[in-house]
Amino acid sequence: MISVNDLVKNYGNFNAVKGISFEVYENEIFGLLGPNGAGKSTTLEIIETLRKKTSGKIEVAGYDLDKKPNTIKSLIGVQLQASSYYPGLNLLQLIDLFGGLYNQDVDGMELLRSVNLEEKAKAKFKELSGGQKQRFSVATTLINKPKVIFLDEPTTGLDPQARRNLWELIKEIKSQGTTVIITTHYMDEAEYLCDRIAIIDSGKIVALDTPDNLIDHLVASGFERPREVKKANLEDVFIQLTGKTLRDD
Repeated sequence: MISVNDLVKNYGNFNAVKGISFEVYENEIFGLLGPNGAGKSTTLEIIETLRKKTSGKIEVAGYDLDKKPNTIKSLIGVQLQASSYYPGLNLLQLIDLFGGLYNQDVDGMELLRSVNLEEKAKAKFKELSGGQKQRFSVATTLINKPKVIFLDEPTTGLDPQARRNLWELIKEIKSQGTTVIITTHYMDEAEYLCDRIAIIDSGKIVALDTPDNLIDHLVASGFERPREVKKANLEDVFIQLTGKTLRDD
């Protein structure tokens, strides 16, 4: 679905992305992981047509980024870390607005129902909880029926119930045939969601494989955790004690 070959991005004398190459397969969840400043956001913004590259070749769904940027824009959906919407419009009106921009007929209530927000149809974005805002932002990426969606740290700041609810939404989006590219700083999230991940550091890809293969390779190298791994973690405790029900107050 996406092919990146020898991608380079320079800012003056600073080499932010240093000739990276990778492919994203159709209908997979692909994670691009790395510490802050590693170059992952720059890489995604270039693929999303939001930033110019210095050199290299990118294709999305068979279209060359240099030759068909507008076609690529029509095939993708992008959810950024921070989103702003017209403050005077409710969710249904915002969906109608986006539908007009994409020249798409959209069933607003059906779209809101797909992200468990139908009861908030008449609410304004600023009136939503953090989890609701993130789900609505994800919903807006689906308005143009994209082949690929990009999710930039979609669960940052969410409570455990909202976080896991969004995980299931992302898996449901994949099950409908959409390819998903996600960035996250939560490794448990990447391990649960991603079919494959690329780890980028200092502008270079340092690993690319399935989460299981990367973990197995580390264990085979002789790595041992400093304490016994338990069968559950603190988040599991929290969910067990407070319930899985999504709370949006």
